[in-house]
Amino acid sequence: MLFIGCLFSQFLFAQARQRVWLDADTGNEMDDFYAIARLLIDSSVNVVGLSSAHFNNLDLLSEKKWTVYPTKNINTVKISQALNEKILKMMGKTAILHPKGAHKSIGRAWGGSEPVDSPAARALISEAHKTPQGKYLDVISIGALSNLASAIILDSTIIPKIRCFVLGARYYPDTQAWDKSEFNIRNDLNAFDYILNKRGLHLTVMPANVAFSLQFQREVCKDKLNPRIKLFDLLYKRWDEVTNGNTWIMWDLALIEAYFSPQLATLAMRQTPLENTKREIGVYTAIDAKTMEGIFWKLLLERVKN
Repeated sequence: MLFIGCLFSQFLFAQARQRVWLDADTGNEMDDFYAIARLLIDSSVNVVGLSSAHFNNLDLLSEKKWTVYPTKNINTVKISQALNEKILKMMGKTAILHPKGAHKSIGRAWGGSEPVDSPAARALISEAHKTPQGKYLDVISIGALSNLASAIILDSTIIPKIRCFVLGARYYPDTQAWDKSEFNIRNDLNAFDYILNKRGLHLTVMPANVAFSLQFQREVCKDKLNPRIKLFDLLYKRWDEVTNGNTWIMWDLALIEAYFSPQLATLAMRQTPLENTKREIGVYTAIDAKTMEGIFWKLLLERVKN
């Protein structure tokens, strides 16, 4: 009876925690790895899904190499998917749903909102509908928004069941001006416009120029990441795979830390860009990068032991 009681208590605890879905273009750069690790070590939330996002961009058509990958016949979502599976296995989290996402943007090159059906979009829809009455599924997107937009297009009834937190674009509080010429948004501008235009969709944006202040130093990472711990070895080796530089902007991690510690980020309600449906959305306008970095290292070093 005691064993059954413990199992029931664990079930109730899992049900009470905020349900979260992370959509990541994990193969793109380095900060995705750190963001995923940060999310998965936090027991305060129930991570129900980790989907893969593409990172298609024009350089893939004109350059021989994109970061560590040859661009000829490249399949970017396949790369992200393989890395998601690797990280989940390494952290003992393969029970978390990890469906493959869209291989391309929604719509066409000139616009449009035709969805890209994928296992990720369908699984996201399913998990949204599992959300208890009065609760939300929090969807955090740190890459192109193709999977999120496709899920909503395929089934708009999930809108009142989800809250969306996305990394992308630039926003300038002094002038209240938006700039969509940013990597994630360029990779699916149609998707970003679609979710901006969707009335009733709970949307919070972490602009790239705000995330910019969270920067990690290679030497600090080298000092803290014990190579005998598999996850730490993976996190540090990603530096060598992606860059020769000594500093990296942790764009994706900035959104994750702001999500977990709202007191470390200034959140304001702002108007969408002039060309989009007029409505207010949440926009982070500043972050406490130093404290965010401290929290990341404290939790990582405390909770990952092998």
